[in-house]
Amino acid sequence: MSTPERDLIVGGQAVIEGVMMRTPNAYAIAVRKADGTIVNTAARLPKWSDKFPLLKLPVLRGGAVLVQSMGLGIKALNYSAGEAFVEAEEAKEVEIALTPAVIEGEGDFAGLTGALPGLFPVPTQSKPKDELKKGATTAAVGSIIFAMIFNVLLFVAAPLLLTNALFIAAGWAVPAATSTVNSSPATSTPEVTSETTQSWVTTTWEKVRFYLHPVRPSVGFNLIDGMIRMSFFLIMIFSFSLLKDIRRVFQYHGAEHKTVFTWEAGLPLTVENARPQPRQHPRCGTSFLMVVMIVAIVLFSIIKFDSLVFNFLIRIALVPLVAGLSYEIIRLSAKKEGGWFFKLMTKPGVWLQNLTTKEPDDQQLEVAIEALKESLKLEPQGSEPVLAPLS
Repeated sequence: MSTPERDLIVGGQAVIEGVMMRTPNAYAIAVRKADGTIVNTAARLPKWSDKFPLLKLPVLRGGAVLVQSMGLGIKALNYSAGEAFVEAEEAKEVEIALTPAVIEGEGDFAGLTGALPGLFPVPTQSKPKDELKKGATTAAVGSIIFAMIFNVLLFVAAPLLLTNALFIAAGWAVPAATSTVNSSPATSTPEVTSETTQSWVTTTWEKVRFYLHPVRPSVGFNLIDGMIRMSFFLIMIFSFSLLKDIRRVFQYHGAEHKTVFTWEAGLPLTVENARPQPRQHPRCGTSFLMVVMIVAIVLFSIIKFDSLVFNFLIRIALVPLVAGLSYEIIRLSAKKEGGWFFKLMTKPGVWLQNLTTKEPDDQQLEVAIEALKESLKLEPQGSEPVLAPLS
């Protein structure tokens, strides 16, 4: 393999009983079926930057890569589920249902191929082909919308509200205007009347308003907000890691990383060469997640309002910018893996991979290797090195 070819930065993600591998201009999905055979599909990736030159600009190109990765992740999951769950002799398709997005091994760029870490629609049950045609598209769109709302509430709204309440409760921030909360009973009579019920509701509402009175975000505020968000993510990852089926996907996640390490070392793509490689890769989506956390803390500390609603909306609006800036940091750092900055930025993500990757067996390595080989077959000669995110 020539040096220019070895300069290609490859990546991918774990899927159901398989691996999707992506090179700069192509991708391939390899899946092991129930009968032990390996099937694959491969195709070239469209060059969005050729049609839209603006997408070649820094930050904007990161957003384009993430959107493309999301679509590719959906395609890879649906293909792998269809091949893994359907018997070879059955002419059936699969029904789409919500399942944890973590089965992707966090997905490219920390779950962004699954919109965000959380719930994501993948096929789970066999269903007649004609029935699938009627409702699969509607179910998929509805599931994606539900997943995005769920993730926004869990990873944006909940941390913001909890941090706001914590700062007021701990006395770290004083609301600009507070309402007097009367915690005593509204009436001296023990009987429950409409007045006492109304008073209880009013008192509770006043307490909620007190703790959710807007606190102007600071660096410390956003640090705690980020820690709460990360805690939610870690709890979810740990919970999923206890499930047997998820553990198998984590093994394929490890197989993917070992295969990428083998390629980057310039070794022939064989099971023997991949087996001793590390299963934690610094360019994994978990490392990207840590960079996102830092960028978000800085950016949210600069752009802030004295309104909970506005602070919530600005967090949503800045997601593309946060992702684009984080992509550029990872892109630059990937070329300087020996530097202290890159090691510092990716170390927490590498530690987290002790949960999200498991030691694969030789059969799983064989699947990951086939996926990469099939993707490389479609890579044109003399390709420009482009960052391909790992899961």
